[in-house]
Amino acid sequence: MADAYIVDAVRTPVGRRGGGLAGVHPADLGAHVLRALFDRTPLDPAVVDDVVFGCVDTIGPQAGDVARTCWLAAGLPEEVPGVTVDRQCGSSQQAVHFAAQAVLSGTADVVVAGGVQNMSAIPISAAMYAGRDHGFPDPFSTSKGWLARYGDQEISQFRGAEMIAAKWDISRGDMEEFALRSHTRAVAAIDGGWFDGELAALEGVVADECPRRDTSPSKMAGLTTLLPDGRLTAALASQISDGAAALLVVSERALAEHGLTPRARVHHLSARGGDPVVMLDAPIAATGHALRRAGLSIDDIDLVEINEAFASVVLAWLKETGADPDRVNPAGGAIALGHPLGATGARLMTTLLAGLERTGGRYGLQTMCEGGGQANVTILERL
Repeated sequence: MADAYIVDAVRTPVGRRGGGLAGVHPADLGAHVLRALFDRTPLDPAVVDDVVFGCVDTIGPQAGDVARTCWLAAGLPEEVPGVTVDRQCGSSQQAVHFAAQAVLSGTADVVVAGGVQNMSAIPISAAMYAGRDHGFPDPFSTSKGWLARYGDQEISQFRGAEMIAAKWDISRGDMEEFALRSHTRAVAAIDGGWFDGELAALEGVVADECPRRDTSPSKMAGLTTLLPDGRLTAALASQISDGAAALLVVSERALAEHGLTPRARVHHLSARGGDPVVMLDAPIAATGHALRRAGLSIDDIDLVEINEAFASVVLAWLKETGADPDRVNPAGGAIALGHPLGATGARLMTTLLAGLERTGGRYGLQTMCEGGGQANVTILERL
């Protein structure tokens, strides 16, 4: 059976909204990690079969197949094509899946996967708001089939996060404790040099900008909730941010032909769907499905990267899976490190790969909640 291997992975630091990367064109963000990837890898970029990048809200400077634009902006060979993927927050994790599937199928030997997002320039849901300005309705408000199935109710990630907190009886205090731990872990990881090997500094930004060294329980307790009578505050949600990441995915034939050394093998990949109204609890069932298909248990997983879209998402997942919290997001998560939408999946995988190497772990699992009530799961085996 064919295998798909990850040869290398690199990312920009994650810039905070309005921070050091805010003025960088998305194509130049993506181009930077593409150039860095080939600076680190003894491979002629002309042999790449395809470039698959994730991006959300592909309007303005992110429109026009930004994967292709990033590649060309990097000065790389014109004969290599590119395609842009949107699976909402899981877009660049799905990009890695598509890359690996191309290799597994034997239709490609060398694929670059990654993602890019400048949320300072293109705010979240900007495409939907732009549609309103041009007279188009919101996606869920006028579809007869949608209304017949789900009714005329609010579809919102904030509502979904609150529904999860209520269903799993997760208190605001529990979530604030989790959020504080995310910042503490992220700061310790930065200070300990954990991210150094995965970063390609840009525009003078040499480290992730989002972690808050001065946050405290009292500061979190003083914030107002995102929704009336809700439990979640801005401190319990991922941070709006900017960044890009890229990975090189190849076949066994490419390893031999080009003299490459793999860092990991893609042991499993899958995606599952769930309730699009609750939206954010899909990683629970998706993780169970992935472990069953892979013939593993949660105890076999040495490290987990689950996107911290909201604290309630991860805490519910921990309750249901029984995973060891010490193995989950050991370097912090999106609450501290930021969530540049289309780039986050590739950023998480880059960090997961480095974490397995740092700790000597064998299996790493990555998952994240996504718009529409979906979740991707990838299991890597360190080599």
